[in-house]
Amino acid sequence: MSQPIWTPSPDRIEGSEIIRFCRWLEDRLGVTLTSGAELRDWSIAEREAFWSAIWDFYGVIGEKGPAPYLAGDGMLGERFFPGAKLNFAENLLRMERPGDPGAEAIVFRGEDKAAMRWSWAELEAHVSKLQQALAAAGVGPGDRVAGLLPNRPESIAAMLAVTSLGATWSSASPDFGTRAVLDRFAQIEPKVLFTTDGYWYNGKRIEVASKLAEIQPGLPSVTRMVVIDYLGQAESVAAGLAGAISFDAFEAPFEPAELAFTRMPFDHPLYILFSSGTTGAPKCIVHRNGGVLLQHVKELALHGDIKPGDRVFYFTTLGWMMWNWLVSAPARGATVMLYDGSPFAPGPEALWDYAEAERFTHFGTSAKYLDSLRKSGLAPRAGHDLTALRAIFSTGSPLLEHGFEYVYREVKPDVHLASISGGTDIVSCFVLGDPTAPVWSGEIQGAGFAMAADVWTAPDTPAKPGEKGELVCTKAFPSMPLGFWGDDGSRYHKAYFDLFPGVWCQGDYAERTEHGGFIIHGRSDATLNPGGVRIGTAEIYAEVEKFPEIRESVVIGHEVDGDQRVVLFVAMAAGAALTDALKARVKAAIRAGSSPRHVPAEILEVPDIPRTKSGKISELAVKDVVHGRQVKNVGALDNPEALDHFPNLTSG
Repeated sequence: MSQPIWTPSPDRIEGSEIIRFCRWLEDRLGVTLTSGAELRDWSIAEREAFWSAIWDFYGVIGEKGPAPYLAGDGMLGERFFPGAKLNFAENLLRMERPGDPGAEAIVFRGEDKAAMRWSWAELEAHVSKLQQALAAAGVGPGDRVAGLLPNRPESIAAMLAVTSLGATWSSASPDFGTRAVLDRFAQIEPKVLFTTDGYWYNGKRIEVASKLAEIQPGLPSVTRMVVIDYLGQAESVAAGLAGAISFDAFEAPFEPAELAFTRMPFDHPLYILFSSGTTGAPKCIVHRNGGVLLQHVKELALHGDIKPGDRVFYFTTLGWMMWNWLVSAPARGATVMLYDGSPFAPGPEALWDYAEAERFTHFGTSAKYLDSLRKSGLAPRAGHDLTALRAIFSTGSPLLEHGFEYVYREVKPDVHLASISGGTDIVSCFVLGDPTAPVWSGEIQGAGFAMAADVWTAPDTPAKPGEKGELVCTKAFPSMPLGFWGDDGSRYHKAYFDLFPGVWCQGDYAERTEHGGFIIHGRSDATLNPGGVRIGTAEIYAEVEKFPEIRESVVIGHEVDGDQRVVLFVAMAAGAALTDALKARVKAAIRAGSSPRHVPAEILEVPDIPRTKSGKISELAVKDVVHGRQVKNVGALDNPEALDHFPNLTSG
């Protein structure tokens, strides 16, 4: 494409947070910057000054400590704000608190038509009561509290109460199986577990009492289990579990009081997030108190252009890092818009009805959702008033060109579409949007401010534009994890620093573009290598997804006689058949759109494609089955039964 698919208007650029921040830098530091590109270059060159400016400009509450604000050497040795103390919850609740305590802090809608609205005053009242209840249960700095929870307002209140005390929060969604829950939470030994009596998904009411009974013996560290009422059974579920109590009863003995915030060091453990676990036991990734706050404020404000009073939505569960990202939005004085359930129940218009009714300004989702929406034939702009909508965020997997084209054609022509990519590893992004710059179809706009992201083909060898390699970050950043829970540092080093010593390697196969943007071609460990030539899986998906007859697909490299052959598995749309003629058309499209090396040696039909809980295709699980290997962690999959239909191609 020779022209960008979207260009921001001069008024939009002028009114952006980026330009407001640049003007403050000029007034305060004498640094003249006029665009996001100039700010990016300066922020990477002057990381200490940039992060100090973020702290000051956005009014972080806490003790900044004395300069220097970046000390030490190398990625593994540098520390940001070594003398700082702050409280995460205090900043979310106070940094940009609206003057009207009756203003909406959280709006919730469930698939079952349940709806809730909490004002800032109501949110703080719940946080206060939970803070007192948790303290009475013995929770304090350094303790872990876990949540096996749906995406409801009580979940945010629980996280804020936990972090207000200096304790560490960790979460998963209630659809996780017993083994998947224990694989995660048993490692970190939580003192309190927040959970639910059930949830709704795709028109089904799903009870979890029996699952909780199975989980409880495996978590002997839990002294209190708190059950949120979703199905009207919290009291009876709690009654059947030792040491359990309903959420309402847990709060009941306490009246709202002035909140107290325990300020902790910048590097204090705030969150523990978990890797998907598809290649082994999930890694418990420990995230820093101040690092998460600064990184999220930067991304929400500068990259997302989120302002006080905005209404920010992300379709997520508590098992995906995008929940942690979304619930930082109160630090910008924004209203958090929550949804729990299937995004297609009762139909594909569900989330757009919500967006119209509640005047979303920002709509976050996955690339998979946008592609499913496209295949459903829904044109949200035709039946919905999306006047308030300014930005759409997409992540989870690469957003391909036809996804960009669908959004601008069928959702809204004048919207900032930001494809973003980072991970649970950093609970933020390496590469993401710039609301002051053009959007090019199929591309992520650029590196995050102060994130020295690049693509390398070998140590100290940056790729040229259009050349593929490993996505790296060459300089330290505040949201680098502290490490893995229970690790001596060796697993952490192996995960990110083995390939290029002293440089973070994210494990994404990527390229830089001539526009200064990035394209992610898939996970490096899922990259194909037929004939010794590396191929990103996203290039094949880009062609396959053009066929309406194919609902979903997964491609893997099948090891044969020291080489690889490309094998494509497809799940067909309703009423469609995988004929020889269709196979020939698919192969021809891949040959024409990519290269002869991308053409699959074989195309096989399966009923369903396995995905992780966050919606990512699990290429590695399929690869294990195809090669007759045991799948490392079936519990990480949302639909593990899909693996039953993949053949062992090595068995003859």
